[in-house]
Amino acid sequence: MERKLLEQVEDIHRRAFTVDAHFDLTYEVANRRERGRKKIVDTSYIQQFRAGCIDLVVSAIFIDDFFLPEMGLRRSLDQISYLLEEIDETPGQFRICRTAAEAHAARTAGEIAIFLSLEGADPLQNDLQLLRIFYELGVRGLGLVWSRRNYAGDGAFFAKAREGRKGGLTPFGVKLIDKAEELGMFVDVSHLNDEGFWDVMDVAAKPVIASHSNCRSIAGTMRNLNNEQIAAIAKNGGVIGMNSISQFIRETESAVTVSHFVDHVDHIAGVAGVEHVGLGFDLCDSFIDFLQIEQPLETYDVIKTHAGLGEFTAELITRGYTEGEIIGVLGGNFMRVFAEILDCPV
Repeated sequence: MERKLLEQVEDIHRRAFTVDAHFDLTYEVANRRERGRKKIVDTSYIQQFRAGCIDLVVSAIFIDDFFLPEMGLRRSLDQISYLLEEIDETPGQFRICRTAAEAHAARTAGEIAIFLSLEGADPLQNDLQLLRIFYELGVRGLGLVWSRRNYAGDGAFFAKAREGRKGGLTPFGVKLIDKAEELGMFVDVSHLNDEGFWDVMDVAAKPVIASHSNCRSIAGTMRNLNNEQIAAIAKNGGVIGMNSISQFIRETESAVTVSHFVDHVDHIAGVAGVEHVGLGFDLCDSFIDFLQIEQPLETYDVIKTHAGLGEFTAELITRGYTEGEIIGVLGGNFMRVFAEILDCPV
C-alpha cells in the first residue's frame, strides 16, 4: 500500500468507532479453555483487534449440532462463564458492554467492548422466560436461528440440500421478537430462510440487522440477501454486516480478493444506500478445527484477521467513498442502530 493511502487509512481508523458485528469469540474461548489454555483473548486476539483499530466486537454464542437439544442451554451459559474468566485474567483489556454508551466508555478507557449475541435461539428451546435470563447476563443480540430448524423458525442452508417443507417463524419466534424488543435487544436476521426473513419484517417494530450477510445477486448462496431483502432492511432502518468468508463473496472464483468483497458494499450502497452497510466479518480460519459443519475445503477468510481491516478500508477509499461514508461502514452505521435499541429500551 502506498504511503499516502496508508496514512489516509490510519487517519480514518483513528477517527472511526469500528465494529465487527459478528465474531464467534465465546465459541473460540470455550473450545480453547476446555483444552487447557487460558487468556485466549489476550494472547490471540487483543493485538489483532488493536492493530485493526477494532472498538467493539459482537461476540456470537454459537452451539454445535451435537450439543442440541439437551445441552444447548448449558453450553451457552458455559461460553459466557468462560468469557468472564478471561476478563478476570486480563483486567483492563476488554469488557462486556450492554449499551452503545458503555461501548464508547470502554474505548475511552482503552478497552475493547464486547456485545454478547445469541447465534440462534436454540439454547432457549421453547421457553420464552429464558430470554430475560440471558438479557440479565448481558446478552443484547438475538439471532433467531442458525442454518437449521429450531423452535423459532427455519434457517437457510449454505448450499442446496434435500429438505422437507420450509417454514417461516413459528408462534414462538414471533413472541421472541416481541420480547426481545420489549427488553431492548437487537434482532438479527442472518441465517434465516426467506420465509422467516419476511415474517420478521412483518413483526419487528424496531430496526433489525443482518450481522453477517452479503448479496445474493453476486454470490448465490441462500445465506446472502436478495435485493428485495436488502431494500427492506434499509426501509426498516437496519444495517447489513459484510461477511468476509469467500463462499459468501464469490462462489466461482478460484481466488477471492478484497476487491471482490467490496463489490458487495457497492451493491448494497446502490440498492439501499451506504448508510445501511457495516462489518460482520465472521472470521473462522483461526478455529476451523473446532467447527462441526460441512463446508467446501476452499472456503476461507478473505480478510485474514482483524489486523487486515486496512485492506478493506483502502479499497473503499480507492473506489471514491467519502471519509464520512467509510466511518459509517466501519461502525457508525451499526452504532446508530445499537444506540437506538440498546440505550433506549421500552
